[in-house]
Amino acid sequence: MKIIFFTADDPIYLPSLFERVLGERGSETAAVYVVPPLYKGQNRLRATSRYYRTFGAAATVRLASRVALAKARRQSIASVAERHGIPWRTVVDVNAPSLLAWTAAQQPDVIVSVSCPQIFRQPLLELPRLGCLNIHGAILPQYRGVMPSFWMLANGEQRAGVSIYFMDERIDAGDLCGQRTFEIEPDETLDGFLRHSKHVAAELLLDVLREIERGSVTRHPLDLANGSYYSWPDRQAVDRFRATGRRLW
Repeated sequence: MKIIFFTADDPIYLPSLFERVLGERGSETAAVYVVPPLYKGQNRLRATSRYYRTFGAAATVRLASRVALAKARRQSIASVAERHGIPWRTVVDVNAPSLLAWTAAQQPDVIVSVSCPQIFRQPLLELPRLGCLNIHGAILPQYRGVMPSFWMLANGEQRAGVSIYFMDERIDAGDLCGQRTFEIEPDETLDGFLRHSKHVAAELLLDVLREIERGSVTRHPLDLANGSYYSWPDRQAVDRFRATGRRLW
């Protein structure tokens, strides 16, 4: 089974996920595409400014320091791919015609999106023989949208989860094919939560890929009418997050 990954350039949480997944599926991985961690219409200055307005100066400096330290240690998805002998490249637009042509030439069976911040359009969705998978860090259809980990902690949830689904052009919608839940610890920070969630996601993805390979994967349409959707948090949401006793780190 030939796999191509699309993922965000995150040096803090995602390298460990790819170390686990590529350790088992590296020989079947044709490429890893690394996308800047920016949403539509953003550049790095705008993304930093939004983070600053939401979480404050101290959190912004702390995050920038952690990213710089991770990069100084060569902790990145690209480094993981290189260790496993897998081609990787930086991609600006996942729907660019030139990228679609190159991806089609690889004849992938499955494309996997891991925290990729761009919407896949129909030509990309139709490229892999078996479909495009997305990993979402929540119990879908609840907590669709942005930063589900933050929102679950802010809302005082006691259980969280990871979902994998076959994508369509809508946001966090399609056919669910894998889901796993776990307890949220009373004193868990957002950082600890994210690390836990990425570990669960790696194991769930490997299970789903095995089921696809065996032809035993099951698909259930997500009932979006009974779900919830969250956007980027505002300062009031951050205040509520902190009022519950939660911390970023």
